[in-house]
Amino acid sequence: MRLKLFRAPAINEAMAEIRATLGADAIILSTRRIAGGVEVTVALEPEEPLLILPDAPQAMAPQGPLGFHNPPGWLAQRLTGGPLEEQLARALVFAPLPDGIRPILLAGPPGAGKTLTCAKLATRMAMAGHPPLVATADGQRAGAAEQLAAFTRLLGLPLAVAPTPATLAKALARRVEGQPVLIDTAGCDPLDPVQAVALKRLAQVAEAEIVAVLPAGMDAAEAADLARAFAALGARHLIPTRLDVARRLGGVLAAAAAGPLALAEAGTGPDVVGGLMPLDPNSLAEALRAGPRRAAPEAA
Repeated sequence: MRLKLFRAPAINEAMAEIRATLGADAIILSTRRIAGGVEVTVALEPEEPLLILPDAPQAMAPQGPLGFHNPPGWLAQRLTGGPLEEQLARALVFAPLPDGIRPILLAGPPGAGKTLTCAKLATRMAMAGHPPLVATADGQRAGAAEQLAAFTRLLGLPLAVAPTPATLAKALARRVEGQPVLIDTAGCDPLDPVQAVALKRLAQVAEAEIVAVLPAGMDAAEAADLARAFAALGARHLIPTRLDVARRLGGVLAAAAAGPLALAEAGTGPDVVGGLMPLDPNSLAEALRAGPRRAAPEAA
């Protein structure tokens, strides 16, 4: 992801220069007033690597578990040539979630499972003797705060409803020193400049680590686009959800590689206790092998 600053006396002049220089695919990350005009920070997604093979289209179709999951061709080539666990360890990054010194802000598209993931993480922290401060910045979805409040009440945790950067800052001011913080957010399309800037502002105010949450089973190209956009906003980790029900995981592989984002954990069910599975090359390889075993039955 390339970043570039544009300065102009007025926003319309800056936008005209951006379109002339970078085209319509440029992503506006932020705008601010400066002396003499405005400054716009823009990101332009890199093109996918071009893969040219000499008259061997069959090489683009991976065999075994990978063929079932349909990852992008360029990634499938990286994952072939040896035991799947070893290839995953070479091609992707696996790392645990941040240690809690900085707040964790969960970000993802609508319906990705951020709220349930927040509840699962809060439950685990509380059971380990480290009750977190839980905040929701989701002021858009009807019932979003009530859904999270149902979980926090069971845990005996207060819930801060903070839909704006100002209210989030006030909520975090009540944090006990050393207390972990979890922030749930509204569904965000990181490819939309307005939504991307709003999410970035929340993370900056909270001084939070952005953790991307994406549902397993997504189209691989779409998942890769979202992962790159969240990475441009500062995300470094990925939690795929619904790993227990998604059969094809090419989107998970594409998102992790394209971000790149470190695979941390995966959501594996609706239960808040034990509903997260740590991801490493071995557990991901087993999930990939399980997909073909759960293939749909043939029609009679």
